[in-house]
Amino acid sequence: MSMINWDEFEHIHVIKKLRHILGAWWNCDIIFTDERGHLKGFDTAKMAWANPAVGYLCSKESAQANLGEMVAKTIDDLRQSDNRFSMRKWDMAGWDIGIFPIVIENDFMGTVIAMGFFKENNFQVRLSEVRERLAAFGCSNEMIEKSLPKFKHLDDPERNHFCELVDLVAQEVVTLHLEITRREDRIRELNKELGSRYKYDNMIGKSKPMQSLYSLLDKIKTADSTVLINGENGTGKELIAKAIHYNSHRKDKTFVIQNCSAFNDNLLESELFGHMKGSFTGALKDKKGLFEMADKGTFFLDEIGDTSPTMQVKLLRVLQEGTFMPVGSTEQRKVDVRIVAATNKNLKEMVEQGTFREDLYYRLNVINIRVPPMRERKEDIPILAEYFLQKTSEVTGGQKRTLTKRALEKLYDYAWPGNVRELQNEMERVVVLAGEENKIIPEMLSPKILEAGEKSKVQGARLQGRLKDALEELERDMIREGLRRTGWNKSKLAKELGISRAGLIMKVEKYGLDKRKMAR
Repeated sequence: MSMINWDEFEHIHVIKKLRHILGAWWNCDIIFTDERGHLKGFDTAKMAWANPAVGYLCSKESAQANLGEMVAKTIDDLRQSDNRFSMRKWDMAGWDIGIFPIVIENDFMGTVIAMGFFKENNFQVRLSEVRERLAAFGCSNEMIEKSLPKFKHLDDPERNHFCELVDLVAQEVVTLHLEITRREDRIRELNKELGSRYKYDNMIGKSKPMQSLYSLLDKIKTADSTVLINGENGTGKELIAKAIHYNSHRKDKTFVIQNCSAFNDNLLESELFGHMKGSFTGALKDKKGLFEMADKGTFFLDEIGDTSPTMQVKLLRVLQEGTFMPVGSTEQRKVDVRIVAATNKNLKEMVEQGTFREDLYYRLNVINIRVPPMRERKEDIPILAEYFLQKTSEVTGGQKRTLTKRALEKLYDYAWPGNVRELQNEMERVVVLAGEENKIIPEMLSPKILEAGEKSKVQGARLQGRLKDALEELERDMIREGLRRTGWNKSKLAKELGISRAGLIMKVEKYGLDKRKMAR
């Protein structure tokens, strides 16, 4: 259990109001102590005391020490008894105090102390005693005369009301502490879950396709619509789903992930919707499904294109009505879940082929996010490679490695069919192979990357035939590889080739080098 942050409670509206009521009705003051009796949560010089004498005595170190000893003894007594609180005379002061422990998860974390009253009806004798005690502490006659009329005798009915109100203060401290602790734990959990890669405003990539993606994510963070993420394997679809959840109003609720291709229909249905005890062999007890676990949160359905027509019908019902039926149950259950689905398949083509339901496709495709593959964002290769090299070095405890220019050129020449995940794996591999070397050279890269680099080189080996054809072939190859390397940034490539952007566009059209054809 974390320690109480006493400074928080001085400014909480409910506690301020309760203090005000106790002061207005009975001229009593409230102070806090920790479990050792040390005064907490206020500045004695700045506090507005209901009774000046109480404030005066509480500012004295000897009185604070004596009060601390009494609180510690009282807590020990309360641990041994069934009493909720203790009301007793503070001998050093002459007046009575109520000590109400703050108990959190069966631990005594501190106390709320109310003071400045008499619980017995020997009023004049007690006032005379208080006068003597205050004078002994050097209190001025003026303050003594001002303070004495404020002391009241609390008869039984008044004392009951008084104790209920002070106990409310103690309960409010517990409630607020638990709420603050819960929020702090949730923030720590989210930060651990998010890291720096899940916050889309910190996603790695400065290329134009990634900037467009960031802009779209910015626009939808306040929406609650269903999202369909399209992208090849290894492009980071799950990271985007998490970014959507953790930047939405559902961020404090559950984020659930299920890969739809991981189970057959029967197992997937049980995972998604849950099952009742005895509904099938092995169903030994009721099981809550993932949809129910994701209630009020976000459910990420990965590989949605791999679901069967039967499962598609059941998913459609949840999307349309928010209802589902656990396996073996006769009663429908209702949930409030935001769906984020992802696929590496062309669902529109699957609809045309009759393998994916059209109505489900349109339910899922409210907001469509296309994740660019690596070959369309090659500008990001240096940033991503540096990031993965840094992270791998931190994990292994070695020095940070850097790519040589030639090694980086090899990375540019490769098509990265496995996308960002493949690049991450490659960087982890080269860190291991680098040993004590801090420079990554081409020879450390995978053979497939080196071979792709050799194939993509413009060989200029056409030694026969017409010169015009050879020159056109060279031009086409240079433009094709340049487009891939720059992520189809025509302005950048035109500058590299020393021609105008308009001239480059004409040549791209002439050789049929548009992005769609090259992506095949």
